Amino acid sequence: MPTLILVRHGRSTANTSGVLAGRTPGVALDERGVQQAAALPGRLAGLPLVAAVSSPLQRCRETLRPLLDARPGLPLHTEDRISECDYGDWSGRELAELSDEPLMSVVQQHPSSAAFPGGESMRAMQARAVDAVREWNARIGTEHGDGAVYVMCSHGDIIKSLVADALGMHLDLFQRVQADPCSVTAIRYTRLRPFLLRLGDTGDLGSLAPREQALGADADVDAETGAASDAAVGGGAGAP
Repeated sequence: MPTLILVRHGRSTANTSGVLAGRTPGVALDERGVQQAAALPGRLAGLPLVAAVSSPLQRCRETLRPLLDARPGLPLHTEDRISECDYGDWSGRELAELSDEPLMSVVQQHPSSAAFPGGESMRAMQARAVDAVREWNARIGTEHGDGAVYVMCSHGDIIKSLVADALGMHLDLFQRVQADPCSVTAIRYTRLRPFLLRLGDTGDLGSLAPREQALGADADVDAETGAASDAAVGGGAGAP
């Protein structure tokens, strides 16, 4: 089976403003996100990519544009099932405000039972994304062989849920996974099991440095490291 290179979109204007974008149209990469996208072709230069698959949302298409420009023959496919989670009535709201919602604790501690008002459940989000990857694996394998490598640009919660599936983790544990903007996660699929080859690789270790969190006043923060134990819904903005 093929190797899947999962790329989270570059940092967006919603990430830096602390807003849960969801599927809100017109959310673009910010200046840092544009720089991250520009660096992506160099980071993936050693990989013989056979195809690119993108979420339909603008920030993902903008992230892949430099890669496609650098590889004119690389075909691009749009896949609706790897679009951002439908956060429904939460879309467009500030994360600091959402931290006071009772549902937020469910999203953090028991996401398999979380369903967003006017949107979808996190179980449904994971199921559609996993189905999409399985079908793309079969298609890429049939067209290019089992050793093929392809790239898929999606969103933080989608990527985290795919990693959970690859590791055989319950969805309730997926908030333990981190996927920063423009990070690369690689999964090699085989007949018997997937292998997680890279997780959230940003090309440097700067994102490991302690930093202030923008998760709301009630976020659980470790007194020694300054790191919040709550997961950033939607994926967060990454290192400053």
